Amino acid sequence: MFDAHTFFKQRFAAHMKETSRYLRYIFNGHIAVAMLFFISAAAYYYQRWLAELPEHFPTAAIIGGTFGLLVSYSPVRTLLKEPDLVFLIAAEHKMGPYFRNALIYSFVVQLYLLLFAGAAFGPLYFASYPDRAGNVYLWTLFVVLIFKGWNLIANWWMLKIREPGVRQTDQAARLLLNVAVFYFAVRGEMLWAGITTIIFAFVFIYDWRVSGKQPGIVWDLLVEKDRSRMQTFYRIANMFTDVPHLKNQVKRRHWLVALMKRVPFDQKHTFDYLYRIAFIRSGDYLGMYGRLLVIGGLFIYFIPNIWLKLVFAVLFLYMSSFQMVTLYHHHRTVMWLDLYPVGLDVRQRSLVKLLYQLAMIQTVLYAVLFASMQEWIGSLVVLAVGALFIYTFIHGFVYKKVMV
Repeated sequence: MFDAHTFFKQRFAAHMKETSRYLRYIFNGHIAVAMLFFISAAAYYYQRWLAELPEHFPTAAIIGGTFGLLVSYSPVRTLLKEPDLVFLIAAEHKMGPYFRNALIYSFVVQLYLLLFAGAAFGPLYFASYPDRAGNVYLWTLFVVLIFKGWNLIANWWMLKIREPGVRQTDQAARLLLNVAVFYFAVRGEMLWAGITTIIFAFVFIYDWRVSGKQPGIVWDLLVEKDRSRMQTFYRIANMFTDVPHLKNQVKRRHWLVALMKRVPFDQKHTFDYLYRIAFIRSGDYLGMYGRLLVIGGLFIYFIPNIWLKLVFAVLFLYMSSFQMVTLYHHHRTVMWLDLYPVGLDVRQRSLVKLLYQLAMIQTVLYAVLFASMQEWIGSLVVLAVGALFIYTFIHGFVYKKVMV
């Protein structure tokens, strides 16, 4: 006899085994050291910044907006798979305990973002409102948890509606109301916070009534949502290890392709062209490279100490270069590449060349950023240290990783 509760436990155990296997690679020693360094530096400068907090700093807008976004983003993890479209539809009337457990799991797994935001904004809240007692902020966090649960349930109800426009409109309305509630709550305007909460309650009841009129569960939508979230996780994990479950996404980006594909029409440049196109059109590499480049630039720009600027420049240069090494395995499932009349050494040199070019571009951009801040010594040092790091990284790590 089908037991939905037991089935969820089996599916949950398999899911945890799958994700924990890749999390070990994501949070390896390199990332752990980098995260510890980031958190320590951010906490130090955060405390210094709070000591000189402007009088009219928009604390309520920042905290309220962040809490509103976090409670609005409440996806339901059902852990459903594509075969369930065939084998579970017949047992839909017995799936109540399964989906109840899925809602509980979704709520618990998303708490870390709320707890992290609550801990991060605590010092800012007390610095902006020193006359308030500590339990006021704790009550605000308790209300955040309640709204998180409400939004999660509302999202589940709206997943019974197939029309994406209806779901998006409902999501936008709840997002505005969530932000307004926490904005007024942080400012201490409890009357307006109560009014917006009542309006939210009407939207919540409307979602319940609309979902109750639906004939049943939209199974294909639930499977697609969960598959999309797992593919996002696999894309992140693929930056650290080989993920056979990953379905690569290809994006056109015609103008970038036209700019980067200009290589000599020669056999030895075959993989020069292939790696460039993969870097641009894949859904992973260009975005990751750009994000790390921008975040590193922001650290360099805002941190006042020049030596810490240089440390962050090298750290982000390392992180970018380390992530790009996985390009070598990007075409591992394409057997046609083995038919190319090109030696393995040509393929390896092409990867090393691209890594060197990307790292040098990042180094030069950071040097230009130093120069724009009139940190001339820092600009020269980052060029020298960056070039030394690139040489050491490629010959000390990439060669051992690729030249096998």
